[in-house]
Amino acid sequence: MSKLTKADIVDGIYNKVDTDRKIIKQVVDSFLEEVKTALVSYKIIEFRGFGTFEIKIRKGRKKARNPKTGEIVSVDSHGIVSFRAGRELKQDVWTIKHGGQAITSEKPCNHDESD
Repeated sequence: MSKLTKADIVDGIYNKVDTDRKIIKQVVDSFLEEVKTALVSYKIIEFRGFGTFEIKIRKGRKKARNPKTGEIVSVDSHGIVSFRAGRELKQDVWTIKHGGQAITSEKPCNHDESD
């Protein structure tokens, strides 16, 4: 599996539209800042077909273990970012198998529809 960076996204958009790379970078940075601001403000972000980002509160524990040192520590309740993939994204990645090979002959099982 390879990694896609913000710079790769900017380059991909630059190759598809007739706009200056600097402007595209500003738009991508502004978009990500808006997403971050909304999440920090405890708002749910929904991109239809892609997915939903939201903040969930993970309960604190008095006895947790530091995996690096093995030391027992106390952990306060804290926020985490949760992502749920949307239907279209789920369908698009359904055919990906181990090793990154896409299999197009199989169809996703749609658990949302009742028979």
